[in-house]
Amino acid sequence: MFIDEAIIYVEGGKGGNGCVAFERQKYRPKGGPSGGDGGDGGSVYLKATSRYNTLYHFKKYPHHKAEKGKNGEGSNKKGAKGKDLILEVPIGSVVYDLEKNEIICELLKEGDKILIAKGGKGGRGNASFKSPKNQAPRFAETGKEGEKITIKLELKILSNVGIIGKPNAGKSTLLSVITKAHPKIAPYPFTTLVPYLGIVKLDMERTFVCAEIPGLIKEAHLGKGLGINFLKHIERCQVLCHLIDSNEEDLKENFLEIENELKQYDKKLLKKKRLVVLTKIDTKPEDKKVKNFENFIKRKRLKFHKISAVTGEGIEKLKNFLWEMINEK
Repeated sequence: MFIDEAIIYVEGGKGGNGCVAFERQKYRPKGGPSGGDGGDGGSVYLKATSRYNTLYHFKKYPHHKAEKGKNGEGSNKKGAKGKDLILEVPIGSVVYDLEKNEIICELLKEGDKILIAKGGKGGRGNASFKSPKNQAPRFAETGKEGEKITIKLELKILSNVGIIGKPNAGKSTLLSVITKAHPKIAPYPFTTLVPYLGIVKLDMERTFVCAEIPGLIKEAHLGKGLGINFLKHIERCQVLCHLIDSNEEDLKENFLEIENELKQYDKKLLKKKRLVVLTKIDTKPEDKKVKNFENFIKRKRLKFHKISAVTGEGIEKLKNFLWEMINEK
């Protein structure tokens, strides 16, 4: 199950208590204090990994606490430190402090790691309090509580190319053709309810990641249809591949509708590299309509291409276009 948001509660382990003890050896009837310090509690870390592509495991288990530190013992034995807890999150996770409503960090690369809740410090044993004025202290410290924090995890997909467009524009079909991904494909809106990822391989040295972003509709930025649930995934795409069904009655209006949703969500999305792709040209759309639309797109200084995922027309050229756009400065 694809889950891209989760709220979890994390807590560092409590520090171990210090010990009150005195030496009781045969030849030292008045042995001094020998209570050891408690061990520090374990800390909680978040670590990015490619092993996960969903936050589902946090929805199921929202509470996480590191191990407590062990108590100190006599003969100046310090308690063992509690084990750290490392929580693995998908690459592309954004971490928010829910109480302060601010971003703590973004984990964007394999192995990125952050301390999220520090373990409590272990208490000092009575041996630590010995002084000229107090040769036999009979007290010790208790361990400190670990840090506690409620965080929100939000997964934003990292992809070189994001395939966007209205429902039934042919996004799933295109992704299945250019990659080995197998998204659901059917002739009705909102077939795709989660983003799908696939790897496009041009040759042994040229590969890139492509993501299908579920269908956008008018007022998606207000939550209509699939709404902002998936608009946020577009933020992390280097190139946007905007698909438009050539069978649409008004191609220009179709384009402007999606462009407006991007603008309303975040104007910066319109500054991304974009390629407008007219799909289903095997259905023989009217030449004049296609030409007028192509001229309109070029006047907006955007790149334009035509394909048929059914016949394969324009597919290889499209893949090379996208590769060049990803790598151009």
